[in-house]
Amino acid sequence: MLSDRQLMILQVIIDDFIESAHPVGSRAISKKDEISLSAASIRNVMSDLEEMGYIEKTHSSSGRVPSEKGYRYYVDNVIAPTVGKSNLYLMKDLIRDEFVDFEKLVQKSAEVLSDLTNYTSIILGPEVFETKVKQLQIVSISEYSAVAILVTDSGHVEHRSFTIPAEISASDLEKIVNILNERLKGVSLAQLPEVITTEVISLMRIYVRDFEKSFKYLQSAFFQDQPVKLYIGGKTNLLAQPEFNDINKVRSFYQMMENEDRVVNLLKTPQHGIKVTIGNENEFDEIKDFSLITASYQLGAEQMGTIALLGPTRMEYRKVITLLNALSNEMTDALYLWYKNNG
Repeated sequence: MLSDRQLMILQVIIDDFIESAHPVGSRAISKKDEISLSAASIRNVMSDLEEMGYIEKTHSSSGRVPSEKGYRYYVDNVIAPTVGKSNLYLMKDLIRDEFVDFEKLVQKSAEVLSDLTNYTSIILGPEVFETKVKQLQIVSISEYSAVAILVTDSGHVEHRSFTIPAEISASDLEKIVNILNERLKGVSLAQLPEVITTEVISLMRIYVRDFEKSFKYLQSAFFQDQPVKLYIGGKTNLLAQPEFNDINKVRSFYQMMENEDRVVNLLKTPQHGIKVTIGNENEFDEIKDFSLITASYQLGAEQMGTIALLGPTRMEYRKVITLLNALSNEMTDALYLWYKNNG
């Protein structure tokens, strides 16, 4: 544990460095109103903090910068989340305005988060494989074309345009949809393959002519692999951070951002609530120079998606944690209300 004096100096160094991105020296610290120590005493404390690994000396300055260990202590023991009420009201207004369309809400949330923080925001939409089927529909557009619509209980809507094969009659198509709605309502998408290849196909054998062709068509029309929905805001914001003036430091990051599977794996976590990973704590090499803060949102006890912000290790942790916590709560409430009104 740090002493009160050590903790005070560490907090001043981290707060100043987050704001300025410049190493912090003992003289600058001694000029602060809340500091009553002499410059010599401050240097002694800084020497102790450096020896313990909480701050580091840079090559270009006599000042000190926080280490990853220092940031971790700061996040775990110092900060009390707080942010301006106007930003919290903005989150509430966002939910209220976009409530009807949950996907639109998620996309807008990513944009707002990146604008408020100047970091890169990533939101993993309601996880398709953890939600349940609410309804299946086929809407005819013309004699030989239609749109298949799959609606889940989380508000996800999947549209698929297709051509109706000549060998499938309109009456058989109607029977298929009725069978699907009867047998699949309330089934999680992760369980669909098992239910379709047992219960659904058994009923199709009884009620649908040439059921084998109809079954193959059914699989291609409705049950292709569902992509996980990713929403990214402020992808280029990091280029404005002084840490990343050297494009080589962020080249691998932007290459990773083009690989959707990598980004999804980055955000998938069973942990509820706020999670902060700093620098080398991150699993992926591409973000070893970054801090990643995530928050989950859920429907009941079931986690539905993840909200994340990526920034430099010199991140405004207090502000970011508060914003993510507020948005997580609002999105959880919005999902509950949507399900209550539409379930």
